[in-house]
Amino acid sequence: MGGSDRMDFAPGHTDGQDQTRADIPPELLAAPGYLVRRLYQTYTALWGSIVNSTLTGPQFAVMRAIQRTPGGDQGSLASMAALDRSTMADVARRLDRRQLIERRTSTSDTRRKLLYLTPEGERILSETASRAARLDELLLAELAPDQRARVVDDLLHLSDAWERLAEEGPSDEG
Repeated sequence: MGGSDRMDFAPGHTDGQDQTRADIPPELLAAPGYLVRRLYQTYTALWGSIVNSTLTGPQFAVMRAIQRTPGGDQGSLASMAALDRSTMADVARRLDRRQLIERRTSTSDTRRKLLYLTPEGERILSETASRAARLDELLLAELAPDQRARVVDDLLHLSDAWERLAEEGPSDEG
């Protein structure tokens, strides 16, 4: 964080009490889950202030997935956006109500919903994508270009591994 070990412990935390890294128990600083949660809290705060409040991160991911696969079924698009089915159903309903996407029932299977961006959805997605790209640049700004690629690759590798772990369940070995 710019060489300083002072940080605002929680994004949006306004009581004026800054934490230093030395104040945080070392066990937490060595715990991947704690660090991921800190990253996510900060990312969410930055998304709200830099990108916008028109779309949440999950809504943006769903709309990107729809853009990539227009007419894709809701279940497949949920997987692309890394959302569980119930969260996806809620996100799709909200986007549909706002007329950013259109949900159509499949003619071959009435249980399947096929999703499409509306013209307004395309416009909002385009505006949001440029601000999201700006945020991505800011998040990696302190790294050299080769380090950026390595960090993104490492995050993708961890994400894949943790998803497999969640699907398979932890082993009793160990």
